[in-house]
Amino acid sequence: MKLDPEARYAKTHEWARKEGDEIVCGISDHAQESLSDVVYVELPEVGDTLEKGEPFGVVESVKAASDLYMPMGGEITGVNEALEDTPELVNQDPYGEGWMIRFIPSDPAEFDDLMDADDYEAFVAEEEG
Repeated sequence: MKLDPEARYAKTHEWARKEGDEIVCGISDHAQESLSDVVYVELPEVGDTLEKGEPFGVVESVKAASDLYMPMGGEITGVNEALEDTPELVNQDPYGEGWMIRFIPSDPAEFDDLMDADDYEAFVAEEEG
């Protein structure tokens, strides 16, 4: 399992990384591996304001469809339109080209509530038991 040491992680397997005033978000390497081949990604509209824990979209794979949850509350400032035509970017590069949304956080302190890479790694190991 690859981890981004700059990112923080939610228990629902989304990652969040600070880039200036914005947060960039996607799903973790562990999540994309669990899903296997991603075939479709549904993302919100720019300008949508969502609360922490609220669904922001759906990712579908050959195995299953899963809701995507906001790791922090905020206003959507960008969506990765490349995923419309090439959803497999989520599998190939979950922390880079496979990012999903950008947003301005409504409460930047929520970032500190997320797990760091070491805590997330321990969480996944415990979950897989």
